[in-house]
Amino acid sequence: MLFRCPQCREHEGDLDPFGTAGWRCPGCGSAWAVRDGVVDGLTPEARERYAGFFEDCRAVRDAQGLEPLDASRYLELPFGRTESPWPQRARSWRSFERDVLIPLERDATRPLEILDAGAGAGWLSYRLALRGHRPVAIDLRDDPRDALGAVSHYREVLERPFPAIQAEFDNLPLGEDQFDLVVYNSSFHHAVDYRQTLREARRVLSWGGRVVILDTPIYQRFQDGEAMVERRHARFEERYGRRLDSVLSMEYLDEGMLQALAVELGLRWTIHKPWHGLNREAQAWLARWSARRPPARYWILEASWGGS
Repeated sequence: MLFRCPQCREHEGDLDPFGTAGWRCPGCGSAWAVRDGVVDGLTPEARERYAGFFEDCRAVRDAQGLEPLDASRYLELPFGRTESPWPQRARSWRSFERDVLIPLERDATRPLEILDAGAGAGWLSYRLALRGHRPVAIDLRDDPRDALGAVSHYREVLERPFPAIQAEFDNLPLGEDQFDLVVYNSSFHHAVDYRQTLREARRVLSWGGRVVILDTPIYQRFQDGEAMVERRHARFEERYGRRLDSVLSMEYLDEGMLQALAVELGLRWTIHKPWHGLNREAQAWLARWSARRPPARYWILEASWGGS
């Protein structure tokens, strides 16, 4: 697996021998450290740009009293937890496993190279590794409670631990043509620019590779998505004194966006519709019946380009 310098975006080095020493770019001289097993892939400019976001996340987590789980609990994810959003994530994983992953495995003659983009604590990478694949976990944060710092729990039980890299979606510190699949697991809506994020995903995909988007809210109309964003920010401000909008991420998709992305980027969408329970279906039916704003859909979106 080749690491590409995020600063000059030209020179590459083999990711496997990084160890604890990290890597220095032979071109621009930038040094990329390894901290607690997580490779630093954020440029100084990006780290400064996201400083407010990191502080917001820490403040909210502290206010919630969120502590790291016991090691065994991380190994159970996305199962074993009943509070929102974990039941939905468990159903999405099962649907992804059945409708996307197993068909790809049938066609493959080797383990799949998979980029887990927005990996959080790394549970999806762990599940993929258990199936014999070769994931790489990317996330903007390295918090030990709910981000890449928690990957250490998986390293202790996996024969071949997966790499974890702190990086942003629009400047992936990875060489071209390396992955069969890029998966955004409850993370694509945190992108700042969907077009650039998908272009960067395609850059690191091998010929015929695909992008899969899980658990991003999808609305029929953009007005409904904008109303959701405003409600969410207002709710966070009321609870925590912060709107969590220091980074202006997109936060949702709508059907018009999907059509525009398909045309502009030359991709094709395949839509899988997981069953998210009777309660979710009842909410959608009641909204249609009473002409209220419909709830978000959480489809699984599979994007492919020519040759896929």
